[in-house]
Amino acid sequence: MKRLILQIFAMTLLMSCSSEFTSAEREIIYSGESEIMRVMSIANEQDSLLLRTPSKPLNKKLLQQDEFQTLCFRMLATVQNPENEGVGIAAPQVGILRRLVAVQRFDKEGKPFEFFINPEIVDKDSTLVAGGEGCLSVPEIYDDVERSQRITLRYYDADFVQHEEVIEGFTAVIFQHEIDHLDGKLFIDYLQ
Repeated sequence: MKRLILQIFAMTLLMSCSSEFTSAEREIIYSGESEIMRVMSIANEQDSLLLRTPSKPLNKKLLQQDEFQTLCFRMLATVQNPENEGVGIAAPQVGILRRLVAVQRFDKEGKPFEFFINPEIVDKDSTLVAGGEGCLSVPEIYDDVERSQRITLRYYDADFVQHEEVIEGFTAVIFQHEIDHLDGKLFIDYLQ
């Protein structure tokens, strides 16, 4: 157990200083025989510890690397897997402790998936509404969580240009859920 904690600490430390993906991250990004990545699960002790670890920001240099494009492609394939489909996914869910999420934009025509780099909620409505949530990393649990229905989101796009946007409704809920993953939180933390 101590060894595992030291490994996670070392990986986190390496990531905080690096302007390139680490060899461990590259191994995860390119591992497997399909486009779909293995999703971390709280049912696995090692995965659970990783899911509880806060993620590090991405920088412009990382976005220019082939690994970034491959990671985005594979994360999208993973969240759209017909056998285990979701409406959002965060990089920690596939073992990459970086601040990157993909969210299905139910607030836009065609309901596209979009990627958000270093997203942060800078404001949110204080009125909370309960709604059902589940998670690819928390199998077989679905329960009501109280979330804001309106948030102000600040993030970077793939060109590393910063944006700020007001998002409402179910899409705002998805963002809150996915950004929680970047901070080492899970929706089950809100259950009573």
